[in-house]
Amino acid sequence: MDYAHSDTAVHEPAARRRGGGQPIAAKILVAGGFGVGKTTMVGSISEIRPLRTEELLSDRSAGVDDTTGVSGKTSTTVAMDFGRITMGDGLILYLFGTPGQQRFWFMWDELALGAVGAVVLADVRRLADSFAAIDYFEDRGTPFMVAVNCFDGAERKDPADVRIALDLDADVPLVMCDVRSRDSAKEVLISMVEHVLARTAAARR
Repeated sequence: MDYAHSDTAVHEPAARRRGGGQPIAAKILVAGGFGVGKTTMVGSISEIRPLRTEELLSDRSAGVDDTTGVSGKTSTTVAMDFGRITMGDGLILYLFGTPGQQRFWFMWDELALGAVGAVVLADVRRLADSFAAIDYFEDRGTPFMVAVNCFDGAERKDPADVRIALDLDADVPLVMCDVRSRDSAKEVLISMVEHVLARTAAARR
């Protein structure tokens, strides 16, 4: 399992930064289709050893799990991924990665309880796989954003074209990223937090 330390600013005690107050905790989901990089993102950003519930793909998954575009994938998440990252100003994000295959979608309702927002990871080679997650969060009214994971060898798409293809509302953030990079994954989470705060402020007005 991957293990990643936070940088100095992130590791600074939250209570001291907030004048002795308690840090704020928030739950964020990392969702998307099969093989889109959810486990990788949680692992690359987490300041603790991430919890993973992966099982090896077997012959029994043939014809069930669509591995088009991710033929090298050998394992799959069957319950969830879990990680934690402390941001500035005493904000702690608890990250829950959802399983991607349809037969495990019954887990989503449990994982979504208490979540303030969601990151929907997308792969330009398999954009249709993102629709289920987008529809899910739209139906629940959960703030979400789309982060396009730029896989090696995948065609680079204009973000505006991806937005049109996914039929996203204008206020839904869309960013390009490489979830293997901790800095890139952190920028995604910063965008997510800013989106949630903007939605909350707008609702209060």
